[in-house]
Amino acid sequence: MTNPTAAILVIGDEILSGRTRDSNMHHLAQELTRIGITLREARVVADVHADIVAAVRALSATHTHVFTSGGIGPTHDDITADAVADAMGATITHRADAMALLQAHYDRAGLPFNEARQRMARIPEGATLIDNPVSTAPGFTLGNVHVMAGVPNIFQAMVASVLPKLTGGAPLLSQSLRVNRGEGEIAGPFGALAAEYPDLSMGSYPFVQNGAHGTNLVIRGTDPALLDAAMIRLTRLFG
Repeated sequence: MTNPTAAILVIGDEILSGRTRDSNMHHLAQELTRIGITLREARVVADVHADIVAAVRALSATHTHVFTSGGIGPTHDDITADAVADAMGATITHRADAMALLQAHYDRAGLPFNEARQRMARIPEGATLIDNPVSTAPGFTLGNVHVMAGVPNIFQAMVASVLPKLTGGAPLLSQSLRVNRGEGEIAGPFGALAAEYPDLSMGSYPFVQNGAHGTNLVIRGTDPALLDAAMIRLTRLFG
């Protein structure tokens, strides 16, 4: 059985300008691999409504799950919720359950639940809230799109909340072999081996150490017996 697939859409001018380094894709990839969901695509878009709508529609149509990161805070440029609602054909309003969560949070903090903070309670109709144990303001799931904060520790907490509810497949396993030869030297036989095992993914990752060229050869797959067999062949070729 083919594993479910996923895409991540990272949203924010700060990512594209280089001001902020994204770490959420790396975290999500690790977590999805662990439960057998294959991350197949990653995109980064600016805080532009039409661009977010187009990306969400395209990714939602071609993947089992879409995860978005960023743009659900209280400021004017936090437009992800509205864009996802438009992309999925949903209306968006201040949801009573989200308002209650945030009102209680700011009451406990002794802070006013002002208009800006109330923006974080705008949730599309039909969406399910994603728990945020870090700062309370929820994400949401609408259809197959999971909308999450961009702040890394909040994103990670939201991922932890969502993943147990998703159906995964066989976890992706990997084995590797370090070869002290350049890619050009091993490319032919390595490519031939890959052709013999179409159900496995094989990749070569070159490095230079102390002026000498080498390659890390990695084999990935969901069938442990097949992976072991291919690894034995690889070791015989280059070990």
